Amino acid sequence: MRRSLLTRFTVAIAAFGLLAVPLQAVPAGAVVDKPVTVMTRNIYLGADIQRPIEATAGLSGAAAFVALGNANQVTRVIVDRTNFPRRSQLLAREIAGAKPDLIGLQEVALWRHGPLELPGSGSPGALNATTVDYDYLAILLQDLRRQGVPYKAVVVQQESDVEAPAFLGNPFTGTATDGRDVRLTMHDVILLRASSNLRVLDSGSGQYDHKLVLSLAGLEASFVRGYNWVDVAHGSGRSFRFVNTHLEAFSSDLALAQAAELLAGPAGDPGRTTIIGCDCNSDPLNSSVKPTDPLRTPHNGPYNFITGPGGFTDLWLTWRPASEGWTSGLNETVDEPAPPSFDHRIDMIFARPAPGEQVRVIAGEVTGNESADKDPVTGLWPSDHAGVALTVTR
Repeated sequence: MRRSLLTRFTVAIAAFGLLAVPLQAVPAGAVVDKPVTVMTRNIYLGADIQRPIEATAGLSGAAAFVALGNANQVTRVIVDRTNFPRRSQLLAREIAGAKPDLIGLQEVALWRHGPLELPGSGSPGALNATTVDYDYLAILLQDLRRQGVPYKAVVVQQESDVEAPAFLGNPFTGTATDGRDVRLTMHDVILLRASSNLRVLDSGSGQYDHKLVLSLAGLEASFVRGYNWVDVAHGSGRSFRFVNTHLEAFSSDLALAQAAELLAGPAGDPGRTTIIGCDCNSDPLNSSVKPTDPLRTPHNGPYNFITGPGGFTDLWLTWRPASEGWTSGLNETVDEPAPPSFDHRIDMIFARPAPGEQVRVIAGEVTGNESADKDPVTGLWPSDHAGVALTVTR
């Protein structure tokens, strides 16, 4: 099992006789809180949810419905193939190694199914599938307990909740097989390590008003994003707010609008030290524009807003170069050979200290990106993202 980030860092500098050297000058009389390790981790819902969108593009009526059902069937088969129960074991081992106090999780999926509903004989798209296939949060929490590092979910925010038919063939010609409705409910979750001495003072969550709304084969689907937050402190020490969010992937226009909502809401108080864990879907080195974005927001627009007008610092860049922090890029089936093809950075930890305070990184790492993190039996990586864990002090 990996040692905690802070332990490994302390051992390393002690080996070079540097333990007595301050990591950074601290103003005389300043209050220094105990270190806290925070992590952002997208655990991957299990398949590419753009497939149904692409499959139905330009189609209508029965043809669109058949394309939707066939695409959903392929998507759901890939969810089985990417095997979250096994990936959860890898994630739990990874988290136990980093041992963060707080984790912001994204793409915490709940997959369910129910009877197939067709036009004219049911209510296609109705949210009524209840048989649970995979409850990612329950599975991961159980695996963390088995690792001996239990966590508790302190804030769970439901985001998108969509249901659609899945089948092979064509139900209108009597050739459909494997028919069912498939339901995906997404969550963003903040976990607190059970043995952490952080005290929870307050918490909250919400959904963004700006969201992606699509019509797929006549079924309206809203892809909702949101956030959650928790105020914590060591004993009677100074508190800080930890925010977890997942910005829109399909539109930088929407991601920027959501970032503005976040900074006008739970991350908006400049008098409070705030740390954000974020799958921002915004690469700071990518200024390209998505062709479907009418406002022409560049890919790095949300990142630039958070670190510009928002006043937040990208903490990874105070610790290591961007090139050592790639977190995204794996294939849909998360089984590509080692080394992985992470080639850009969209998973961030930001901080904005309260007046008179500072947030200093004293240890950090990208997790889930090494050959040893890959399952030797199934060939699976823990996720299509890597995680980021940073130990900070104030």
